[in-house]
Amino acid sequence: MANLNSPLQHINRWDVALCVFCNRQSRFLSVRSVFRLCSRLGDGVFWYTLMIALLLTYQAAALPAVLHMLAVGGISTLIYKLIKGKTLRPRPYNVYPAIVCVGKALDQFSFPSGHTMHAVAFSIVAVSYFPALFWLVVPFASLVALSRPILGLHYPSDVIAGAALGAALALGSLAL
Repeated sequence: MANLNSPLQHINRWDVALCVFCNRQSRFLSVRSVFRLCSRLGDGVFWYTLMIALLLTYQAAALPAVLHMLAVGGISTLIYKLIKGKTLRPRPYNVYPAIVCVGKALDQFSFPSGHTMHAVAFSIVAVSYFPALFWLVVPFASLVALSRPILGLHYPSDVIAGAALGAALALGSLAL
């Protein structure tokens, strides 16, 4: 029976070790500052500013993209809250003393990363309407995703799951 758990135990060890490694980078003030800023902007500030900028620049032509982003954002919020409420995975800094929280947690649970889920979903939708935004939103979404384990708020698996869910939701909405 112990062998059945071995692959999951191996994945968990990898997840924690990578989280500890990422979190250690936050000991550098410059790293901590950059990723705190990315995380804060990823709370919604960046995305809503982008939506306003699109509306100001393209006016009515941007409305379908902005409405699509808002719809995907709302559905993402419902899905991640539902999953977090069912999985109840504690944040890594609450479980492992080697992981220090240097960011602001919006709630007490870790799985999945809502910041990453929204960043990926918003990026895919935005780029589908405005391909030139790729060079802005993809690097930013990547920094948001990296900020989560660096700040000690999420395990890498939370980030991967958030990215997968965000991509699935955005691509599914585009297919409709």
